[in-house]
Amino acid sequence: MREHYRAAGFDEADLADDPFGQFTRWFEDAVGSGLFEPNAMVVSTADARGRPSSRTVLMKSFDERGFVFYTNYGSRKGRELGENPHVSLLFPWHPIARQVIVTGTARRTGRDETAAYFRTRPHGSQLGAWASSQSTVVGSREELDRSYEELADRYPPGEQVPVPPEWGGFRVVPEAVEFWQGRENRLHDRLRYVRLPEGDGGWRVERLYP
Repeated sequence: MREHYRAAGFDEADLADDPFGQFTRWFEDAVGSGLFEPNAMVVSTADARGRPSSRTVLMKSFDERGFVFYTNYGSRKGRELGENPHVSLLFPWHPIARQVIVTGTARRTGRDETAAYFRTRPHGSQLGAWASSQSTVVGSREELDRSYEELADRYPPGEQVPVPPEWGGFRVVPEAVEFWQGRENRLHDRLRYVRLPEGDGGWRVERLYP
């Protein structure tokens, strides 16, 4: 099970001034390629003892401040980020032979920002955020469906659903962002932006062995 990459090269001269500009270019390429859910990313966290866990989450926004996703703060990832804010994001764009790997720290978004995003979610997804005590044990599928149905009766379509108190966003503030381009003979291009110490501003770029 091995693919032979034929992608064009990726050189330092091709890079944007900062990782957010470069991510914008590659994200637009991923969207334009027709890739299914290009905003899907693997979020890896670890608890206070260093035991890791990973799951796929949808990125909902990004800018020069970082990459944002939303979750139940009582979920496993929410609890782990509360104990240990260090996090890794992986965008696995395999069909176009690219990956982006973000490492940094996660901070909760403000409630106003969370509420503004929550209002954009489909009505059913808003109810789902209330119905699911994410990552905890549920007795049966019927129990979950019953919880949802009770909420649907309480908040029919057109009625505003409040934001659950334990639901909100995390913004991952990057310390490093690696752009990986598959190449022939496993001689992949790996270019990584690393944030300079606070006060210096800016980023340095490193090329890594594949």
